[in-house]
Amino acid sequence: MRSIEICAGAGGQALGLEQAGFEHITLVEIDSAACTTLKTNRPHWNVIQGDIKAFSAKKYEGLVDLLAGGVPCPPFSVAGKQLGQHDERDLFPEAIRLVRECKPKAVMLENVHGLFGPKFHGYREEIKKELEVLGYRCMWELAQANHFGVPQQRKRTILIALKKEYMNHFVWPMGGVASPPTIGELLFDEMASSGWEGAEEWAQSADGIAPTLVGGSKKHGGADLGPTRSRNAWAKLCVDGRGLADMPPEKGFSGKPRLTVKMAALVQGFPSEWKITGKKTPAYRQVGNAFPPPVAKAIGSAIFKALSTVSEEMEVGQYEKTRSSV
Repeated sequence: MRSIEICAGAGGQALGLEQAGFEHITLVEIDSAACTTLKTNRPHWNVIQGDIKAFSAKKYEGLVDLLAGGVPCPPFSVAGKQLGQHDERDLFPEAIRLVRECKPKAVMLENVHGLFGPKFHGYREEIKKELEVLGYRCMWELAQANHFGVPQQRKRTILIALKKEYMNHFVWPMGGVASPPTIGELLFDEMASSGWEGAEEWAQSADGIAPTLVGGSKKHGGADLGPTRSRNAWAKLCVDGRGLADMPPEKGFSGKPRLTVKMAALVQGFPSEWKITGKKTPAYRQVGNAFPPPVAKAIGSAIFKALSTVSEEMEVGQYEKTRSSV
């Protein structure tokens, strides 16, 4: 199964879809730091640095099973002005243009929880109708990260669109098979890696899951864990959310530790070997804006299964037809 990934960021969704069985034909991302992260972790990926407004998918027509991506969130975020389709950063129209150009069998687009608000009901319906005209059946769903083993209260709006013959076989993954680890369980090894004697006691105190990681935009937000409400939630987990640390706490450290970029990436569901490149603030921004790989894997696997089921049925039908003619 082959895919195109747009607005790829640090590769959270791309990694999850790879784990689900998709091979990326190309990945498009405008941020240079994120492109470096993608190339560092997957040198064989065809990463294109640039604006998707300048990207054409026409040459991939007939070659793509899935077009996926996380189009910019600020137009729909409750932390912003929520201008929606009137915000110049809204790239849903560009995503639909790319669908029109390459005609994939399936589409998966991720965005913030705010897009599910009543204010954007009409816009969601408009997007759905445009895709239906192109021959797709669509559904909007809400994915909650902790239902898929990610220890974070992160909700994301997901648009799934499949060609009609495939949608009958698509089943939204329910999640909830296993409870996510606590923040203490997840980060104990990292917290103890520089010899901090208090790591075990800290891990026992950090006995819950995290609030939503907030990466911030290029204009606003630095290397901290978000606004006051988020920091207070982190404080209950015995984490200082006022900033990020360069290294794990060392011997003799006292007080509440801060997360490193690597720890934040683990909270986001990235595997420990995935390297987020760049200086602390742009690196953390990549992490905070990422789509958790385990969630992408679960949804991608459901899409993969739907596409595979139809392909197998077509192969069996062709075999039976050939056999009967012989």
